[in-house]
This record gives sequence, C-alpha cells and structure tokens, in this order.
Amino acid sequence: GCQMKEAYGHAEQFLNDIFRTAGLSLRAQASEEADGCVLNIDGEDSPLVRSEGGELLDALEHFVNQSFGRDLLEGERFICDVDNFRSIRETELRAMARHAADRVRSTGLPFFFGPMTAAERRVIHLTLAEEANLFTESVGEGNARRLKVSLKKSDQN
Repeated sequence: GCQMKEAYGHAEQFLNDIFRTAGLSLRAQASEEADGCVLNIDGEDSPLVRSEGGELLDALEHFVNQSFGRDLLEGERFICDVDNFRSIRETELRAMARHAADRVRSTGLPFFFGPMTAAERRVIHLTLAEEANLFTESVGEGNARRLKVSLKKSDQN
C-alpha cells in the first residue's frame, strides 16, 4: 500500500506544480476513496476548471491517470474534482438516467441524451446497468457521441 500512497502524493504534487507554474490560484489535495484517489482542487480560479462542462478537469484527470495510474492497484484510478463538482454532477446525471429509464419504459421509444463527456456517459451507463430490461449504447462519433437508451429486444414482444 505504501507505493500506492506515494503515487497519491506524486499526483498531488504534479498538479500543484502545474498550477503554480501557470500562475493559477488553485490547490490540489489527494484523498483516498473507495475506487482510487480523489484529487480535489479548490481556490479562486476553480471556476476555470469547471467551465465548459469540466473539460480542463477531464484533461487533468486524464493526464494524471496516464502519468501515475500504473502505480495504483488494479481497478483503481485517479479522479480529479473541483469544489465537489463531480459528486454534484453525478447526482444530476443519475437523476437524468432514471428519468430516461421511466420515459423509455412508458413510451417504448428510445431516449437520446445530449452530448457529454466520456466520464459522464460512464456514470449514466453504470446507473442504468442495474436496469434489467434496458439497453444503453453510445452512438455517433467524436464530440457528437451520445448515449441511447432503449428497451431490450426480448422485452418488446
């Protein structure tokens, strides 16, 4: 476990070096969570990290996982958050997923979500994975990629 905790420290240091070099008023703090390490970022410049649906946040997270992810245990990952933006967004996404599930069940028609990041699609995908009679898939390419929720074929007859 020591090697792993060391990776947390390295990732935290790495982000703080970037922020300092870029002259941003931000501070990253690592904490251990169930599925890995959460690096929560706060400071006066936090709106910058949250803007565009958290694009910078996703980029930092990707960067940290590429650089230090191999030092974590299997199935663990680094998650970057800012002012607990992710946990709030995750609650929103789960509610959206349940709304979509209800609509698909009541109308029998597929439901398309608006464009979202890969991380956001993952939340919806995981939320709906427990729904036995529903099927979620990604359709489209690149930035136009969207999640589609539909009834499983076997339940339509």
